[in-house]
This record gives sequence, structure tokens and C-alpha cells, in this order.
Amino acid sequence: MAKTKTQKSLDTWTEQKWTTPSGKKSGDTGEVYVPKKTSDALKSTSSGRAKLAKANKKKRKATKEGKQYADHGLHAGKKRSALKESAKKKTKK
Repeated sequence: MAKTKTQKSLDTWTEQKWTTPSGKKSGDTGEVYVPKKTSDALKSTSSGRAKLAKANKKKRKATKEGKQYADHGLHAGKKRSALKESAKKKTKK
């Protein structure tokens, strides 16, 4: 049986190597957790390093406020709020 679009997306997500820009644990550093490929691409340019610094600042602030997720903007095109809402609707049924 062929995999659904969601299953294929999960496979792709699982195969990616996820890390922090420094390679250390996010809980220890407060850094964002992104695919290594994305992190390397951002670290290679000055504007990318600025984006990472801004995202890390937002992540640390959200963590300090007790939030699990930070809206840091590095996961472009991903509507987290829409995903949360659809998950809530599914659990209510």
C-alpha cells in the first residue's frame, strides 16, 4: 500500500538530522532546534547568523516564560497555530 502525503512528510522529517546551531543540547543552551542542513546554511552567511541570533533570543524568552514552543520564524511556511487547531478538533471528536 502506498504511503499518504502525511506519512511521506513524517519519513522526510525523521530522516533529517536535527540539532542546535552549536551542536549542544537545546535545554542547556536555549538555542533553536532545526535541521542540520538549515543550521549550516544559516551559519554560512552574516544575515543567516543574524536570523539565528534573533531566533535564539526569541526561543530563550519563550522558554523563560514557560512556553514549550517559540514563534521564532525559522520554520518558514509552517503554520503551527493552524496545526494545533486541527489537532484540537480531531481530539474533540
